[in-house]
This record gives sequence, C-alpha cells and structure tokens, in this order.
Amino acid sequence: MKIKLISACFLFAIVSQASGQVYSNKVTGKKNASELDSVKAKPYPYLLPIWGAKVAAKGFDLPYSAGFSVNYAWQRSDLIMDNLMVGFNNGPMVNLDEIVRFNSAVSEASLLNFRPDFWVLPFLNVYGLVLKGNTSTSIDAGLWLPDTANVWREVTSFSSTANFAATGFGFGMTPTVGVAGGFLALDMNVVWTDVDALDKPVFSFVFGPRFGKSFKFKKPERTLAVWAGGFRVHIASETSGSILLSEVLPVDDMQAKVDDGLENVSEAQGNVDEWWTSLPPEEQNNPVNKAKYETANRVIETSSQLLTSIDGALSTAETATVQYSLSKRPKDMWNFIIGSQFQINKHFMIRAEYGFLSSRQQLTTGLQYRFGL
Repeated sequence: MKIKLISACFLFAIVSQASGQVYSNKVTGKKNASELDSVKAKPYPYLLPIWGAKVAAKGFDLPYSAGFSVNYAWQRSDLIMDNLMVGFNNGPMVNLDEIVRFNSAVSEASLLNFRPDFWVLPFLNVYGLVLKGNTSTSIDAGLWLPDTANVWREVTSFSSTANFAATGFGFGMTPTVGVAGGFLALDMNVVWTDVDALDKPVFSFVFGPRFGKSFKFKKPERTLAVWAGGFRVHIASETSGSILLSEVLPVDDMQAKVDDGLENVSEAQGNVDEWWTSLPPEEQNNPVNKAKYETANRVIETSSQLLTSIDGALSTAETATVQYSLSKRPKDMWNFIIGSQFQINKHFMIRAEYGFLSSRQQLTTGLQYRFGL
C-alpha cells in the first residue's frame, strides 16, 4: 500500500540526468585546420576548468566553464515491494508478505529541477540538484488465503491511487571527453528525496553512460548532438513511515470489502477446522497434513488481524493513521535512452531525452545557459 510514497525518488533520479550535453572536444581533421589553429592560438581567459589553458593549447575546444539548467521530466515506472509490515493507529505491526499480493504497482510523476554545474577539470563536470515535483501511484492488490488442499485463492481485493508532493536535492559528476565531435559521457549522481510521510529521506544512485556525435551547422557554434546509452537506478531498499488511512485506501468503498473479507476468512477457518477434525489421528500426525493445517491457521490469523485492524480504523477514517515498513526496488534497474540537443550557440542549449525498453519510460526536456567563470 505504501508504494506511492517512494515513486517520487525514481523520478528525481531520472530528471537528475537532464542537462545540456556539453564536453571538451578535440578538434581534428584537415577541413577543421583553421578552427584548430584558432583554438590553439586564442588565449583561454577563465579560471575554470583547472588546466583549461593547457588543454585549449593542445587543440581542445572547451565549453563555457559554468552553467545552470532548468529541466522538466515525466516518468512511468513499475515497482516491486516485499517485507511489508503494516499497523493502524500505532497498533501492532503485521507482516503481510504471505497474504498480500500486488497485481500491479505503477507510479507516474512530473517535476522541475534546477541544476548548476561547473567544469572543475577539462574532462570532469560536477553539479548540484534541487528538485520539486508531484507524483501519483496506482496499486492493485489482493488478500489471499490457502484452502485445505493448499490451493491459494483471493478472498478480497483493493486498489488505490494517491497523489503527493516531494522535494529532493543531490549532487553528481560527469567524466566526459570528445574527439572530432564524437563523445563519451559517464554521468553519475546521488539524490535524497524528502516526503512528509516518510521517516527519513530516500537515497538513490544513478549511473548513465552515453555515446554520441555532434554535427555542425554553417552558423558558427550551432550544433546538433544525438546520443544513445543506458540508465541504471538504485534506490535504498528500506522505507518506513506513517500516513493517513484516507490517503492510501478508498474508505468510502472499503467497509464493504472488509466485511466481505472477514466473512471469507471466517468461512475459511470453518473449512480448515472441519477438515482437520474429520481426519483420523494417524492422518493428523502426518507431517504433510500438519504443515497444511499450521500454514492455513497462521495465514487465517494474520488475515483476520489485518482486516479487524482496518475495520477498527475505518470507524475513525478521517483521523486514522497507517504505520508501515517495506523493502522496495524497481522492476528493472536498466533501461535504454536516446536523446538529442540543439545548441543555438555556446551559451544556450535545448535538450530532450527519452528512455524505454523496460518497465520504466521517461521523458526529460531542458534549457541550459552557460557562461565563463
């Protein structure tokens, strides 16, 4: 039920890579001889990057050493969770892994970020991140119980869509180099996402390699870059916190589902008891039958405890709270990305990037301004 609380960190990880694709490019080729001579002869006037003047003298065309960008991102991700424990109104926590199965958990979100960056070395860019966004997550889950033949069936189901706001901050670096307009960039960053309903910010780490090529226009400094690469995100697995019951369950429809679930649990308990008492003593001592009986009773007790807790919380649905802890991870850690950037001049760039070929889709767009420092 708490997947909705972590979806923002996936989006923040995605948008944290959205910046203009600039790099130190080694000018080569006979047709670029005049450009190479100009780059070598022109004095380098800025403090950054370190050794910038020496690298420029060797024929590298350097980008402006500082910049900032504003980016928009959208994402849709499938998530997986386990080790789920839930309690209501600060009551006992119940482990639900054995009885709750998630048919789907899909997060969708959008946000803006602000990203200042600096070229510390000619081939190393470092940057900071400030992010703010909104996200929604839809889940579909069911409560499952085994019968006396150890066949599991769904006794009740529930779905939820929740919306919330979150903020994040982080930093990263991008080692990158270019030769004759071709480039390699290895972007990596860490982000902490803060959501009110979580006990502490969620940590994420992103790695994104890219290979690309820039093409020049006749107008000086105007280029078009295209690239392809990968995107890998790791999210800290443990999450815990507290949230209002009304934010995770449709309380208007939930009472009927709880009543139906309690009736099914009671029926299941009756079937198990009837089956057990009908067995002769030698069959009751059979390890297979004993295991079935113990499993069924344990699951039925957990289900009854969960439904009874929800039933009690629904009586004060407006103020009832849900406490939780869980482990979560993206369904796929990697996806494929393609992107393009139109450089109007060395000051202004417009960029777009799309990620796909996995259970995560993402789109980022951004505008960057650069200047000498």
